[in-house]
Amino acid sequence: MYRNFFWDLDGTLYDTYPQMVDSFNQMLEHFNVPAQKRRSYEIMRQDTLGNAFVIFAKENNLDINAMEAIYYPIEKQYTHPNMAEGTREVLQAVIDHGGKNYLLTHRNRTALNFMKLDGLLNMFSDFVTADDPFPKKPDPTSLNHLIDTNLVPREDAVMVGDRDMDINAAHNAGIEGILFDPDDLIETKANPNHRVHTMKEIEQWIK
Repeated sequence: MYRNFFWDLDGTLYDTYPQMVDSFNQMLEHFNVPAQKRRSYEIMRQDTLGNAFVIFAKENNLDINAMEAIYYPIEKQYTHPNMAEGTREVLQAVIDHGGKNYLLTHRNRTALNFMKLDGLLNMFSDFVTADDPFPKKPDPTSLNHLIDTNLVPREDAVMVGDRDMDINAAHNAGIEGILFDPDDLIETKANPNHRVHTMKEIEQWIK
């Protein structure tokens, strides 16, 4: 049972993958590479967007910097991804039980804009984004910062994310981890404490 929840954003609170996959495949088409939507999605889900660049660059003899120069302006046009079903309800349930929500994302502070529009931002007590000077997950520095700054007891804290890096960050910080895997795709090596397919399932562990 947990009182303090640390949330990943991309692929967890928000389903940003459709936008990322569409942008990535538009980029591939720019270089006359046939779109591979399912494969690029699986690489992003099981690993990272960065690894998708590496794999497709190697296979098609492309320059990663050139790929990124095309990709990011396309992705930037997508400003408001869809929330995962049940997100608002589970965040509110944490608060209703006297707990707190914290955000830990590799996306920059632009994420806070659409969260505010959706009425989610005021449901978080603190956050770390890519604009803060911390190494990326699974390094636990950013998570430790949130825990220590907010005096969160580690025994009732949990990190919720959709990839191994989120679970590893949690374990590296001495807390537990819940893997959010809606399409049962992740071949995890991180040994999550729990694995769920819907946000609703998380409510059973709110203290």
